[in-house]
Amino acid sequence: MIIVAGLIIVVLKFLSIYNNILRRRESRETQKEIESLSPEELKVYEQREREIKAELYGNELSGNVPPSDEKGVIQNINYVEELRVFPTKRRTSSLQKYTSSELNKLILYFLGTAIFWLIIGTTFGLYAGIKYVAPDVEHTSWLSFGRLRPAHTNAVFWGWASLAMVGLSYYVVTRVSNVENYNIKQGYLSLILINAAVLAGTISVLAGVNNGGGEYREYIWPIMITFGIGIALSTHNLFRPVTKRTTKEIYISNWYIISGAMFIVIVILVGYIPLWQDGVGETITQGYYMHQAIGMWFMMINLGLMYYFLPQQLNKPIYSYSLGALAFWTHILFYTLIGTHHFIFSAIPWRLQTTAIIASAGMLIPVAAGTTNFILTFNGAWYQLKTSYTLPFYFMSIIFYFTGSFQGTVEAFRYTNLLWHFTDFTVSHSHLTMYGIITFMIWAFCYTLIPRLTGKEPPKLLVGIHFWLALIGLLFYVIALMIGGTQTGLMWMKKKPFIDGVINMFPFWLWRAIGGTMMWISHLIFAYNFYRMVRPKDDIKVPKTPAEILAAKRQLKNTEFNP
Repeated sequence: MIIVAGLIIVVLKFLSIYNNILRRRESRETQKEIESLSPEELKVYEQREREIKAELYGNELSGNVPPSDEKGVIQNINYVEELRVFPTKRRTSSLQKYTSSELNKLILYFLGTAIFWLIIGTTFGLYAGIKYVAPDVEHTSWLSFGRLRPAHTNAVFWGWASLAMVGLSYYVVTRVSNVENYNIKQGYLSLILINAAVLAGTISVLAGVNNGGGEYREYIWPIMITFGIGIALSTHNLFRPVTKRTTKEIYISNWYIISGAMFIVIVILVGYIPLWQDGVGETITQGYYMHQAIGMWFMMINLGLMYYFLPQQLNKPIYSYSLGALAFWTHILFYTLIGTHHFIFSAIPWRLQTTAIIASAGMLIPVAAGTTNFILTFNGAWYQLKTSYTLPFYFMSIIFYFTGSFQGTVEAFRYTNLLWHFTDFTVSHSHLTMYGIITFMIWAFCYTLIPRLTGKEPPKLLVGIHFWLALIGLLFYVIALMIGGTQTGLMWMKKKPFIDGVINMFPFWLWRAIGGTMMWISHLIFAYNFYRMVRPKDDIKVPKTPAEILAAKRQLKNTEFNP
């Protein structure tokens, strides 16, 4: 896998160098042609420029005036400049910069390190998925499934998603507060501590040193406390613009972002302080930690970012501020109660299990309110989906938000819990939410924000390939595991031997590996797109339109051309 990844990088770099050589050659040839333009040819371009700028007055077809094409509409009607099957999409917002260069740099470091952990974490996940199909591929203890799986989940949780969300929050909080009041050094210290924690945690988990008490709690306490301190520093930093805001109201994005940043510090303390972690208390703590990390950290922050970026991309306000407030408070009310719905039929008191089930059903309220709010914001702007390369990520993440959250509610009921729990259906659900909702949202926000910070856009075709590989790969992954997990659950309910369920899952695990491979390749493309958006060198621009050709001619008028 490492060799293949290296070869892919080498090929992409070679193609990039070759493309630059061709562009430079085309630029030199174009400059020669522009320099040698005759007065007659210049008049043609000037006439074409006037045609492009011409306006119609409504009476062109009346009277005896001979027909003319002053607008130049009928020119080159048989010429196709690009392949129609790959239409070039555009951004739906400007590249205007609103923040300082120091803050821009900090945000890009957060996003860059996040993408590093996306590649590392999903490489672990892909290899773990391949081991389902080829379990005897190797027998290295550091790469055993029991270590790869937590290395994968924690790297994408605390490395990829967390770093990206914090970086994006630094931009949104200051924009909606209308004041930039950060301690940049404190931001960098937060960045270093979070990355150090994820690096140390990954190495320790692969080495077999872990907190084996619960899922997503595999990092030992000194490492997770380091992560928590890093988040706390950024939380304090994010409070500063809100307290010094120039507007009276606190926009709902900041409600979500500040609440999520506060909750995750509390969740880490509750999950790692050992006072209540004995017997059944350990199980209840695990349910609380696992679900609060997902719902009150990842979901809260991303929903807050969505309330800023989606209206901005559509160039229209959010459909209903009241629906947003309803979704916010009901999210806090119900999500904090649902942790134990993962332990139905356990030794946890029956009343707590029932409370978790009721709260899970109550989650339909914030999910329906949020989804309705986002979808109706698209109202009157659906046509933009066909021309924007960022909005498809937004739209699919909203669809996954509803379907994944609704699926979580359905899983909480006693019969469905008996059917699906401990099967691959749960793995499908976690990827439908953490990947379909959280990761697709982060990609949408990155493609929206990074060009603003750098002034450079990604290759449109590669953005499309990234989107479709990730989407199709995810659908292969989750649909296969949902079908296979349901079949396995039904077999177990009929008292079939455990091994029968394993044999039944083999073809579905193959589809899981195929889908996971497509998703992983899309991450490499996303990383390359990020590189294209932040690389310092300028793109070689070849004049093509009449205005560009005339401007280049004016620039070369008093200069000597040196090939």
